[in-house]
Amino acid sequence: MNIVQPFFKQCSDTPDALAFSENETAISYVDFKHRVETLGLFLQKKLIAGSCIAIALDRGIDSAACIYGVLSAGAIYVPLDIKNPAVRLNFIIEDAQARYIIGSGKAPEWLEQSEKWLDINEIFQQNKKAFMPVELEKTQIAAILYTSGSTGTPKGVALSHQALFNFSAWATQTFSLNNTDCIASLAPFHFDLSIFDLFSSLSIGASVHFIPDKLSFAPSKLTAWLSEKKISCWYTVPSLLSFIALKGAVETTDLSALKRILFAGEVFPMEHLITLSNLLPEVNLYNLYGPTETNVCCYWKVDRARLKLGESIPIGKAAGDAVLDVDNETSELKVQSLNNFSGYWQNGKLSALASSPYPTGDKVSLNSRGEYCYHGRLDRMLKCSGYRVEPAEIEQRISQLEGIAYCAVIGMRDKTSGQRPAAVLVLENGVNLAVAIKPLRGLLPSYMQPCKFIIVDTLPTLSNGKIDYLAIEGLFH
Repeated sequence: MNIVQPFFKQCSDTPDALAFSENETAISYVDFKHRVETLGLFLQKKLIAGSCIAIALDRGIDSAACIYGVLSAGAIYVPLDIKNPAVRLNFIIEDAQARYIIGSGKAPEWLEQSEKWLDINEIFQQNKKAFMPVELEKTQIAAILYTSGSTGTPKGVALSHQALFNFSAWATQTFSLNNTDCIASLAPFHFDLSIFDLFSSLSIGASVHFIPDKLSFAPSKLTAWLSEKKISCWYTVPSLLSFIALKGAVETTDLSALKRILFAGEVFPMEHLITLSNLLPEVNLYNLYGPTETNVCCYWKVDRARLKLGESIPIGKAAGDAVLDVDNETSELKVQSLNNFSGYWQNGKLSALASSPYPTGDKVSLNSRGEYCYHGRLDRMLKCSGYRVEPAEIEQRISQLEGIAYCAVIGMRDKTSGQRPAAVLVLENGVNLAVAIKPLRGLLPSYMQPCKFIIVDTLPTLSNGKIDYLAIEGLFH
């Protein structure tokens, strides 16, 4: 099994069909295949199967070709968010023990292991030769997606070819995708939503259209773009859909081609969901749920008649083959599925799973319809604009700053991004807050930057000496 095989078959069926469009560039299935083959053949000569290849490119045609080429060669792709601070990028490269880092042009200054850099432009200039993807065991690792870690450092979620294929096939069937679909893609490739864009789409001959980054901040221009491209399906996060519902000029834009919107990653504010559903009455809306470790394990097709202010929507019923269980004492949702990850990737190796089924850390209940309902986290993890954020990682970085004696981080509710981190600090004598936290910009990505700081003399604690996070939350209200 190799997750790219359905794409190669599709190339035989519809070689001249549009595969991707990015700004003014469009590429057919057969031309995209030539790029994939060129890179796959190049890598196969230089590495052993199972090597990790980091990809230092923004989402787009070249990055997608790299992912398919890496997988075709039997290697593992590790997508990097090149907007992240250098310290975070280099940690991921070192932890993954990446054999190579693929990017565009010369090695960037931030890269500590510049001898491992490969310029994708030079590779694509090599002679094109036919190349068949390497056949692998279904349990072989295909991707490592690094998320925020509770230990204070990013951790790699290792996903097998079977996990990617199982989700891809389920999504294709469940949402009735076909070769006439035009799919909008905005999810960065280090985000698990991108698995749908990359693999469900090309397995059935659909076209994928990359949304320009600048449109994320211009909702009316974004809806105009959706109209122009005749987008029929889009998988994204509620915060962006809320933005569109409020300021996207949806009522005056022709979105008649749009058939389905899938959303995941955070709770959709009910007032905004109602607005969107009223603006797009003919569009099927789906709430998808699942941490990166399970991909999608629950889903719910939005029933407009059940949308009421002050209430929340369910996460629905099991997706695909998922077997769901709820702990009687903690109400924690546990998931067993072929979608599940294979373990965490640490120091170039796969760690054994601590338990199976996977404990999500999310509190749920079953309603009278047999649907699962989400009631928040059992631990401290935050969901910020769809990203999973561990406060412990932010706390560790802040604590390393000069002049910071102690710190604690909690999440504040935010109408657009779901949650945003906020920090309580104890400063050393004579320290200026603005000066102390200035280096933080180079240590954490933007979505992990605290939106607010409060200075206290001492952190509130419980009787056992542990930090009283409930009391800290009260400081922000």
